[in-house]
Amino acid sequence: MRTHVEFYSTQFPPYPDEEEQINPGVWGKRLAEYLKTHLQTHGIPSGEIFVEDWGVGIPIEGMEHNIWIGCAGYQDNDNSDGFLCFIEPSKGYIRKWFRKIDISEKIQRVADTLDLILKNDPDIRDINWWKGK
Repeated sequence: MRTHVEFYSTQFPPYPDEEEQINPGVWGKRLAEYLKTHLQTHGIPSGEIFVEDWGVGIPIEGMEHNIWIGCAGYQDNDNSDGFLCFIEPSKGYIRKWFRKIDISEKIQRVADTLDLILKNDPDIRDINWWKGK
C-alpha cells in the first residue's frame, strides 16, 4: 500500500518564521494549506492543520478512525524544494483491543486523491510513491 510520496515544487516555500516554529530546515505549512483546500474539493474533509517538530499534519475528518497526512519540506544535495507527504497509519490497519481493524480502503482513497492532486498541478514534478512499513 502506498503511503509515502516525495516530490519537488517551488510553490511552497516556508513562511518567514516557520522554521522557528518547527525545526531548522523543516517546513510544510503552505503545502498543508494547499492540500487541505484540494482534499476538501475532492470530497475529503479535513480538520485544522497542526504543527509538530517533524512538519505539519492534516487530520482527515469524517472517518471513524484517525487518519492524517504529514507534510514536510526538505533540502537534499541537488534541490531545496523537496517535499515528503505520508499517510498515517501507514500499515492499512489499526489495532483496537485485541483486534486488527482493516482501514486499507480508506487509506487508499486518501492516497488516490493525494496522487490526483499532485499529478494535476503542473508546478509539482518528480512524484515518487513508496510503501510504508
